[in-house]
This record gives sequence, structure tokens and C-alpha cells, in this order.
Amino acid sequence: MNAASDNAQIARKLLAGATCWTLTDGKAGDEAPCLGLAQALGLKAEKRVVRPRSLYALLAPRGPIDPAERPTAPGSPIAPPYPDVLIASGRRAVPYLRHVRRASGGRTFTIFLKDPRIDPHVADVVWMAEHDRPRGDNVIATLAAPHLVTPQALVHARENPDPRIARLPEPRMALLIGGDSRHYSFREKDVISLVGVVESMILAGAGAMITPSRRTPPQLLAKLRGVCADAPKHTFLWDGMGDNPYIQMLAHASTIVATADSTNMVGEAIATDAPVMIYEPTGGHPRLSRFIRELVAGGRVRIWRGRLESWSCAAHDDTKTIADEVARRYAIFRAGG
Repeated sequence: MNAASDNAQIARKLLAGATCWTLTDGKAGDEAPCLGLAQALGLKAEKRVVRPRSLYALLAPRGPIDPAERPTAPGSPIAPPYPDVLIASGRRAVPYLRHVRRASGGRTFTIFLKDPRIDPHVADVVWMAEHDRPRGDNVIATLAAPHLVTPQALVHARENPDPRIARLPEPRMALLIGGDSRHYSFREKDVISLVGVVESMILAGAGAMITPSRRTPPQLLAKLRGVCADAPKHTFLWDGMGDNPYIQMLAHASTIVATADSTNMVGEAIATDAPVMIYEPTGGHPRLSRFIRELVAGGRVRIWRGRLESWSCAAHDDTKTIADEVARRYAIFRAGG
């Protein structure tokens, strides 16, 4: 074992038994990375959700917390006692993180995931993606965000297959669909292309596993439902009912197609050992393009060009690297450094 691993293990011992909150506005794209980091740190996290009213949401991240959610208010998401560790993500959570940090007298070790859009020293540690052009001596930067798609979770899914997935013929493709965002929109041509991905798998006698998000346009979802209804033996579309077999889809996929609007979703896909193809909806942004270009250059993903491709690749997961560095900085924090 090298010195870095020794130091990480020593630092992690200080986290044993520490109390932890995750603090978000409830969006899955913010909550999942927080939970993934907490899990990697060996912490049992208590989920706290902020719901600032429109004015205070608009003022975030620079503004104050919503007085209706002050620590003494009934049902406040930041009611004490304050935790040893707070992991937050999302613009609306920034004022609440800042408030807890101050109200705890600096005792709570604060971690913020993604660009806080203000001075990163708002938290003790900030993780940012490399494509966000990180800055600050308290910033950790990696290619992908922390997540819950661990090797152990994938192995467990393979050993305990979901019947809805196991019935599908092989090879199986997982289609991970986001939706309209600030930088991407799903136009008619995108609907046709994504439905065509599923139809090509059906025609090949293979299986297609599809998971949409809350942002997926209704017209795309309706088209996919129609295709799946016509080929029920070859398709599974999660309809939002029951447990989301997302990990099952990743674990049993021979190929994964993910839409480019969600860097979290792409980061989770590349944590498997399956080839990942990126479908780029209409639009784009230089920051997101940098992320995709780096993955393509490293051979981990390819851009969807109208047909599925297969190649040998290895899993890429930055979660442990992030957790080790956070643990090291926590040890310094507790030592008064």
C-alpha cells in the first residue's frame, strides 16, 4: 500500500461515526452526487431538502435563506443540531450551506458539489468538473461527478437480475434519456432519431431498456411508449411506477446510449465497462462540449452517428478519488488546519 492510500485510510477513520446531511432542492441531478459521495466516505446521510419561495430562489446563490425555512421554523430543513459533515449541491442550496456553516460556529465541515457560481470559499471544499474550469485552493476537480453506480452495485444487480430486465433478449441496449435544458432541446428530428435507436434494436432481435427523466418531452415519451407497446418482448420502458431499475439497466447493458444534456447521466454510464455512445440533442454549450470531447479523446465514449458501435473499454469512476481527497481535507479541518 502506498503513502497516499495510507493517508486516505487514516483520514477516513476520523469520519467514522460522523453525522452527515445532504442538502439540495430535491433535484435528482443534485441529490444523487451528494449521496454518492456520502456513501464513498462511509457516511450515513440524512437527506435535507430546501424549498425556498420564488423570490429567495431567484436571489440564490448570493441571497439569504428563505425566512420561512429559518432554523427555528417548524419543519425547517436546517434545524439543529448541525451535522459534522454537510454535502450540498444546487444553486438554491448555497444560502442554506452558508447559513449552517456560520450558525455551527464553523464546526460543520461543508462540501459543495458543482460550481457554486460565487467564490468557491463559500464551502470548506468544492468539487467541480474539469470542464467547469475550476478555481480556488479548496477546489477538487475531476472529469466526472461522484455517483452511486459502484462496482458493488453493478455486481449485485447482475447477480440479482430484475425480472423486467432478465426477460429481454441479448444483447441489450440501455437508452438513458434526459430532456430539455438551458442548453439543449429535443426537437422533432431528435425524437425521430431516438425512436430509431430503439427500433433498430427491435429489428435486430435484441433488447432495449429505456429510462426517461422528469425532463423528457411528452411527445418523445409518447412515441417510445408506442414502439414498446408494439414490441413488448424486446423492450422495457420504465414508466415511473415502482422502483426505477436504473442500476439494473446499466449492469445488463451491452451498449449504452445516453443523451448529452446530463453530465451526471454520462458519468454514471462510463462507470460501467459497456461502450457508451452519446446522442447530442439540438443545441449545445462549449462547457459541455469540452466534457464530451475529453471522453471521446480518451476512447471511453463515441458520438452517435446513426448506428450502434462496439469496442473494448474500461470503467471510469472518479468517486473514490474525490472521496479520498475530501477525507484528507476533513482530517486537516479537524486538526485545526
